[in-house]
Amino acid sequence: MPDADALITAAVAAVRGTDVRDAERKLDLLVVGSADGLGTADATAGPPSVDAALLGRLVAALHRLWPRGWQPTDVARIVARRLGARPGRLATDALAAGRATQSGPVPQWWDDQLAGLEARVRWADDAGWLSDWAAREGTDRITALRDAIEVLALLTGLPPVAVLRPPPGGSGGPTASGPSGPSGSRVLDRVRALLAKAESTTFPAEAEAFTGKAQELIARHSLERALVEATAAHPDRPGGVRISTDAPYAGAKALLVQEVAAANRCESVWSDDLGFATVLGFPADLEAVELLHTSLLVQATAAMLRGRRERRGGGRRTKAYDEAFLHAFARRIGERLRAATDEANRQATEAAGPDRLLPVLAARSGAVRERMDTLFPGVTRARLTVRDTEGWQSGTSAADHASLAAAAPPARPLPGRR
Repeated sequence: MPDADALITAAVAAVRGTDVRDAERKLDLLVVGSADGLGTADATAGPPSVDAALLGRLVAALHRLWPRGWQPTDVARIVARRLGARPGRLATDALAAGRATQSGPVPQWWDDQLAGLEARVRWADDAGWLSDWAAREGTDRITALRDAIEVLALLTGLPPVAVLRPPPGGSGGPTASGPSGPSGSRVLDRVRALLAKAESTTFPAEAEAFTGKAQELIARHSLERALVEATAAHPDRPGGVRISTDAPYAGAKALLVQEVAAANRCESVWSDDLGFATVLGFPADLEAVELLHTSLLVQATAAMLRGRRERRGGGRRTKAYDEAFLHAFARRIGERLRAATDEANRQATEAAGPDRLLPVLAARSGAVRERMDTLFPGVTRARLTVRDTEGWQSGTSAADHASLAAAAPPARPLPGRR
């Protein structure tokens, strides 16, 4: 006699298929709790058993993803991206339930991600989980069941991704780390404060000064860390982070990630089908990339909106203009950030001596590249195409106001695609 788990299995298979009517019929069976259509009549699976089984299946699907490289923030991001904000919140509930079932030590960075998602158990028992979630969302049971099945179908079909950190309970995987939250560094605290000022000011010259000072501090901090780690008993190793590159203009956002990463001794690979770029580098550099990218994306978006208002024809939005603007902004920012890093390298080399600093930097660059080649052996490169001259010119001008005033080497091509 088909039970709740059989009803769920049939519904997931139907949702993943191409027959829309069959998917609706299988979802209806979950609503009414009947086994009609599964080959046995008069078999029932009431709401409590269906809800408990659904939560169990979601948790099991999540646990299968962890050894395949996925992390809590990755799951929440892709569910929201592909299914919408409400299913994304349902996935967050499932993440909280999964954490409650994890045994053994759980790394702090894992709990930091869950805390950032506000993932916590909000229901009294698993049998009432979905009803509680539907009440919080202000929706009905049919919608809640449909969301849960669609989330489960998505989770069961996700491909493996690069394992950036060992999951809870994992062993034998990469041991490299990445940033796991506030570093406690006074330098990075000052960087955050400077970037916040750059985002909030309406005066381009002030934004330029704040962002320029932030990159200067970041570059010095990175060099200091490199020298310290060179003589440490247990030095840092290259790790990775994933940064969202959702539509619209995902390619331009990925280019901005790549340019910021390159200026901070990191490598970037864009997985456009999954909506993120993977950045590989040493922990302090990865945190710097996240801070800078977030701030510069805010500044680029604000400048783009101003550019729309100032262009011929008023505030009319065109895709070609926006893409050209953001591509030019990323290219110019990359030039300026690399110029700041090169200057910091020059000064540090003079202070520490080339025999001390240059071998350290070369070794770290080699370690990052080796990690890149291991995780992404099949990376390809693509060239960007610009179709709006006005947007390109406006984006370049905006980048001049957002960062440093020095020139630098030519821009890099669009980041690698997987």
